Amino acid sequence: MKDKMIERLEAMEKRSEEIDHLLCEEDIISDIAKMTALNKEKAAMDEAVSSFIEYKKVINDLADAELMQNDNDPEIAQFAKDTIKELEVKREKMYQNLKILLLPKDTNDEKNVVIEIRGAAGGDEANIFAGDLFRMYQRYAEKQGWRIQIIDENPSEMGGFASISFMVKGDSVYSRLKFESGAHRVQRVPKTEASGRIHTSTATVLVMPEAEELDVTIDPKDLKIDTYRSSGAGGQNVNKTESAVRITHIPTGIVVACQVERSQIQNREIAMNLLRARILAQKEAEANEKIGNERRLKVGTGERSEKIRTYNYPQSRVTDHRIGFTLQKLDRIMEGELDEVLDALINADQQDKMEQEAKKYE
Repeated sequence: MKDKMIERLEAMEKRSEEIDHLLCEEDIISDIAKMTALNKEKAAMDEAVSSFIEYKKVINDLADAELMQNDNDPEIAQFAKDTIKELEVKREKMYQNLKILLLPKDTNDEKNVVIEIRGAAGGDEANIFAGDLFRMYQRYAEKQGWRIQIIDENPSEMGGFASISFMVKGDSVYSRLKFESGAHRVQRVPKTEASGRIHTSTATVLVMPEAEELDVTIDPKDLKIDTYRSSGAGGQNVNKTESAVRITHIPTGIVVACQVERSQIQNREIAMNLLRARILAQKEAEANEKIGNERRLKVGTGERSEKIRTYNYPQSRVTDHRIGFTLQKLDRIMEGELDEVLDALINADQQDKMEQEAKKYE
């Protein structure tokens, strides 16, 4: 009986060839939406298909070597036996890699992200911690060669932010940061605490994939757009022209704002990007709830009990509660050295998916 996984790969290879032919047809070329959809479908299969083609070559080479091991020439027979050992190891590695490549793909993994951070429980200290988290992600983005664009910010008088929204642009940003959504808890002596007592505060983080116009359709009639004067840094135009933009999406009640650019047109464009991301995130959250997918916590009430990660300053400890992962490297993590935590989360998610996929082949 043929391996079900191999059957699936053969079907993908055939579909990839079909798409190549379809992309040459005139009616497809003239339809941007169809072309985009087909290119995305093919791109999602490309790595698995190319790896499968290489895997089949190894299988053929192995078959040839197995014939050669019976050769009358001892040197040729020995060479074939050595080759078989090497190819069997290579075949197994490639087979395991194909399993990983066949895991369900997150269509948003290659996208830029919009991140919203808000001070939650803990008053001024929560806002200060929100600022610390923003700096942590900013440092991480710099290490990755990504760019950050501030969308909207509401600074706190004592430092940090009551809220800040920003976009992170670069290669596969969402694939690295998508598990950061949720309530982050800090335990430390606040700058605002004179008695030296350790306080617990929280800030909430929401990571959303950037949504393109094709991803979310917005009817202009559903929008209420207000303009007002910017209140932050921004040069000579601050408080003189109504360059800031606030957009309300009436059907969902989602409100977004942007005042970081001097131009009202630029602020409106950035705000629309944020609005599309918020609407897409809401739709995905509703879909996940319907199918019972609670694997990833999204931002909630921000209460101390609702946490995904704790940053304990007295013990220099960071613990991600979803996977029970702890590091004694808080200072380095706050400086943007997040890879160990992110890799652990990605590996745990990958393992979960592999276990689910294995059940399909039982």
